Amino acid sequence: MNKDKTVLVGLSGGVDSSVAAYILQQEGFRVIGVTMAIWDGKKLPPTSGGKHACYGPDEEEEIREAREIAEILKIPYEVFDCSAEYKMAVLDYFRSEYYAGRTPNPCIQCNQHIKFGLLPEMAEKRGFHYDFFATGHYARVEQDASSGRFILKKGIDSKKDQTYFIYRLTQKQLSRAMLPIGIYTKTKIKEIAKAASLPVYDKDESQDFYSGNYKDLLEHEPMPGNVVHTSGKVLGTHQGIWNHTIGQRKGMGIAWSEPLYVIRIDKETNTVVVGSREETFNTSFLVNDLNWIGIEGLKGPMDVSIKIRSAQKEKDALIEPMENGLVKATYFHPNDSITPGQSAVFYEGDVVLGGGVIKNVLI
Repeated sequence: MNKDKTVLVGLSGGVDSSVAAYILQQEGFRVIGVTMAIWDGKKLPPTSGGKHACYGPDEEEEIREAREIAEILKIPYEVFDCSAEYKMAVLDYFRSEYYAGRTPNPCIQCNQHIKFGLLPEMAEKRGFHYDFFATGHYARVEQDASSGRFILKKGIDSKKDQTYFIYRLTQKQLSRAMLPIGIYTKTKIKEIAKAASLPVYDKDESQDFYSGNYKDLLEHEPMPGNVVHTSGKVLGTHQGIWNHTIGQRKGMGIAWSEPLYVIRIDKETNTVVVGSREETFNTSFLVNDLNWIGIEGLKGPMDVSIKIRSAQKEKDALIEPMENGLVKATYFHPNDSITPGQSAVFYEGDVVLGGGVIKNVLI
């Protein structure tokens, strides 16, 4: 019986997590609301930061709204200070990746280590005993009857699916995870919130982990280097490789006969390589730091679909196991701006097989 089970719900102050808590309560679970406080009071330019981002100076208001939801639902509520661990797991990672010429995925890092990791652990240490941990992610968790593995599946609302952001969850984390809104559309979630008189039913949703200019967080002195065309011609200079990402078109301050895009970033030579739009397309790349969900591991070549950006629809490809635990991925048709540091997530239909971090493009 659900009434004998307790669910810890990560409340963010938004409509999705609020409705997740409400649905679970209606299903008879004992619900406890918890929020991670990650803002460290860092001074930022006055035009930076803002609401509707996970990390920012308006966190206090987000917590107030989450507390209000808990009061409406009449559930216990607690805030846990995760700022020190967040700095190490997310902000330090964010900076080190940009300094290395790669493009990080801070939200993926946060979900694995903080939201689904540290937050429920801190709650348990504080004496909040629970059976499951739930969030407002648009995804689904099921247990495969034949293998016993916990499977991560896309949310039924294809426009809101968030499996890309939580593909690094372990079997242990998935075994206790509940994602109650994954079977609903965003429109339906808003309708449920309004019918339940939850005041966040029309609240704008968070768009990123930080709503200001990410350069505010890098804290690095300028390190000038050359901007070089793929032909070898030096076109200008940059003030630091961390100011550029693969596929970037604007913000380079270079006049050329055709639009220029960032093709490669070379940390060793402190060089940003630019070229034509056509040169942003590639077919094959290597993936490391793998996490497998739908399968125990890759035994041989396998046809899958791969998503390399959260906003991009996955595309058909072949993945093959390589030495040293790497996976080689080859698109059947060239894809643009394959970016080292970003995640490549492998799908079979609506099931997440696993994924990893793009190591480098094979040219």
